[in-house]
Amino acid sequence: MSDVASEAVVLEAPESVESDQPNMQITPSAQEYLKELLAKQNTPGIGVRIFVENAGTPRAECCMAYSTPGEEITTDAKIIYPEFAAYIDQPSISYLKDAVIDYNKDRFGGQLTFKAPNSKVPRIGANASIEERIGYVLQSEINPGLAAHGGNVSLVELFDDPADGLTAVLQFGGGCQGCSAVDMTLKQGVETSLKEHIPELGRVIDKTDHTKREGAYFK
Repeated sequence: MSDVASEAVVLEAPESVESDQPNMQITPSAQEYLKELLAKQNTPGIGVRIFVENAGTPRAECCMAYSTPGEEITTDAKIIYPEFAAYIDQPSISYLKDAVIDYNKDRFGGQLTFKAPNSKVPRIGANASIEERIGYVLQSEINPGLAAHGGNVSLVELFDDPADGLTAVLQFGGGCQGCSAVDMTLKQGVETSLKEHIPELGRVIDKTDHTKREGAYFK
């Protein structure tokens, strides 16, 4: 088995995304596996296209497909590896930051794994709405912690209350629904973090039906 370079030797990206360069890695073992897989297609110049479906949401899924010559999309970034080229979907570039594609051999053959820690984190710009900013904080800072207990929280509604000002209505799920510690989680964790990042927020309330306790982490 020949050695494969661990890094791309050439990187090309369209000028429109020059400041948003791909930052992902295909390990040597994954490069070797993909080289052999692509060779079986008997299509000279065939490569792979990498993209994220439902990017920036809890349903994000990293995908890879064949890219045959002539099918290239001009806005894609192109990473040239020693044996093939990888085309990165331009809107997916930021969600693939620090992503690693690896191949691990086992007794059944092996498995290609795709780790993309930023694929489910929303991306927000300078003109993002408050709803988008709340969603960003929930997904990037709060839900990763709640996931340790099998829980999650999402924004249901945002409204202006005459007495308390801008109010965010949240709903907990998974291990947080029916959890006896949810009040502490809401007040000391979620609300504090949201107000720290979004000072316009006056109040955070929970609309979850906590009478359903089947999957609660603390009962």
